[in-house]
Amino acid sequence: MSGYVVIIERADDGGFGAWAPDLPGCVATAEDYDTCVAEMREAIRFHLDGMREDGDPIPQPTTRAVTISAA
Repeated sequence: MSGYVVIIERADDGGFGAWAPDLPGCVATAEDYDTCVAEMREAIRFHLDGMREDGDPIPQPTTRAVTISAA
């Protein structure tokens, strides 16, 4: 299984927020980028564990990401 795409955005207050398009409701925030990534990694584990406990199907990653430079 490949990993889930995570979108990380800088917040107005200078911190960071993250979310995963394939896992609605799975989010994380932190003051710095590296901590946000670590928090999101843990949020995904927690989210998937909860889905398993509830007997919900685990969604396969379907979102793809590409970075395109504006010319």
